Amino acid sequence: MTLSHTYGFPSLTITVVMLQCCTIVNRFIMLIMFKLPRFISTLFLSVSVATTGAQANSAPSIIPKPPALAATSYILVDANSGEVLVEHNADKVVPMASLTKLMTSYIVTEELAYGKITEEESTRVSVKAWKAEGSRMFIREGTRVKVGDLLKGVIIQSGNDASIALAEHISGTEDAFVDVMNQYAMEMGMGNTRFKNATGLPAEGHQSTARDLSKLAHHIIYDHPEHYTLYKEKEFKFNNISQKNRNLLLFWDPRVDGLKTGHTEEAGFCLVSSAVEGDMRLIAVVMGTNSERARARESQKLLTYGFRYFESHKLFGEDEVLQNAPVWLGQSEEVALGVKDGAFITIPRGQKGNLKVEYSIDDVIKAPVVMGVEYGRITVSLEDKVLMDKALVSLSEVSEAGFFARVWDYIKLFFYSLFS
Repeated sequence: MTLSHTYGFPSLTITVVMLQCCTIVNRFIMLIMFKLPRFISTLFLSVSVATTGAQANSAPSIIPKPPALAATSYILVDANSGEVLVEHNADKVVPMASLTKLMTSYIVTEELAYGKITEEESTRVSVKAWKAEGSRMFIREGTRVKVGDLLKGVIIQSGNDASIALAEHISGTEDAFVDVMNQYAMEMGMGNTRFKNATGLPAEGHQSTARDLSKLAHHIIYDHPEHYTLYKEKEFKFNNISQKNRNLLLFWDPRVDGLKTGHTEEAGFCLVSSAVEGDMRLIAVVMGTNSERARARESQKLLTYGFRYFESHKLFGEDEVLQNAPVWLGQSEEVALGVKDGAFITIPRGQKGNLKVEYSIDDVIKAPVVMGVEYGRITVSLEDKVLMDKALVSLSEVSEAGFFARVWDYIKLFFYSLFS
């Protein structure tokens, strides 16, 4: 009305109103066009469900009771997932005998990995090392022996003399080395383990559990795989004296590639073993059997049971993109989500096709997005039992958009809130 009167064009008011209406409608249509895909994807991300394979061909899940072993305590663990498949008195504190040397050898490989020592450097054999009782590598007082040979003497020959020589070489005295051993045990979560020496010779309070020793075995296998190959060596010759590895499973079962035996009158016959079949690695710890053959036989029962009735699967890798989620107010419209450390899962053999994966992702993710922040969950279940529940985290960063872009996103968020 005012415009018509001022400018003398009666139809101008109607024209302006029509143009304004067209602009509003056009912006709303553009909003729907730009927003609808993001809205729909957000809805699906919030409740998406997927299965890992066809369920029709899945085998029935029939698993017998685990074997009962003639041993004081034992445990069977899937090394990839950490799933405990069998356990009996796994937290019972018992003497560990020469299984002690697993920590001794681990610390040596740590020193090698960080360049503090080399395999070629030599150490002078002390009187204490030379006079060590029990199993020996037969090194002589006053001679110099390479670190690499001493490490083989510990792992393959279970040499108490070699263990003391390495302890003194690294820490100056065996007592100082024992302090390092106990610090490593704490870092590994071996809460029921206490070391008193580097050899495993009987000492009051020198003790561990099957569960703790399985944790130590895991670190040996995965922290320094370049040295783990030593644990499958069947024989080592030093000073013209050849000694065989006491782990009989290395000779019985081609799947077995480690780790260590132990025996004292108090501890009985013990064995920490590991084996690989396909993509699955198992760790078995058996404590307190009554003979060398018994510890191997009982350990093999565990390994056979694990491989026969279970399988291990890598669901996704570290930093693998599992979903792309919408981002508001950002320079990018999406952010990749995944599981920080990847994930393995252990299931009854033949049940992969029955796995169900569910994603739950935040409805609204606003920039700035920082890497590693949780924006949802992923759960994996089998027959209504949740096997895994992990955080979905951002695998990249998204910076804030400019001022006008943020204003436009706020407008779209308003309409999204109406839709949702």
